Amino acid sequence: MHIEPGLVADGKIWLSYVTALGAGGCALKLAADTVRERGLVSLAARSVVATALVFSFFEVLPHYPVGVSEVHLILGSTLFLIFGAAPAAIGLAAGLAIQGLFFAPFDLPQYGMNVTTLLVPLFGLKALARHVIAPHTPYVDLKYRQALALSTAYQAGIVAWVAFWAFYGQGFTAANAASIASFGGAYMLVIVIEPLVDLAVLAAAKLLWSLKGSFFFEKRLFEAA
Repeated sequence: MHIEPGLVADGKIWLSYVTALGAGGCALKLAADTVRERGLVSLAARSVVATALVFSFFEVLPHYPVGVSEVHLILGSTLFLIFGAAPAAIGLAAGLAIQGLFFAPFDLPQYGMNVTTLLVPLFGLKALARHVIAPHTPYVDLKYRQALALSTAYQAGIVAWVAFWAFYGQGFTAANAASIASFGGAYMLVIVIEPLVDLAVLAAAKLLWSLKGSFFFEKRLFEAA
């Protein structure tokens, strides 16, 4: 979902630094909470795996420029369910940074916008999960409607932030609105695919019940809250 270079002029890009700092602060708070709960080794291990997966999502999986941005299969809700909010946030931010530093340096000026667009919907997804998943339900027992709600919330958040940056950068013109609409429409395909991926991954995890308690996975994956 990379914001296209030039979409937001240099004189306006300062706002992305502010939003990225806010998102980074929230991620650090989640990381500190995770260290207190599971320890630094668990956070580090899950974050490294999440980073590798995010990088592969960006570089290996198909991605297409549509309208004001690119359509990626980011699988944010999958990362959240398997690794937890803090490792998912670290993985998204670090994977995006690695891609920009080594493979797409033209994306680095947009890093603040892109990382905000990835992380803030993740925090919203975390809040939503408390309402759509009963406390006694391990993630491996999620139903399709719950996976769909989480995936839809995350992807809708991404589309909303991309729309915000586009309107902020280019104004409320008919051409800009049409470009945003084409991007949002293309993202509907991700909302169709991601819940199915979530359920497939959770089903595979359920077969590996012996991994319960492993520091490589979110504790809630196998255990009730």
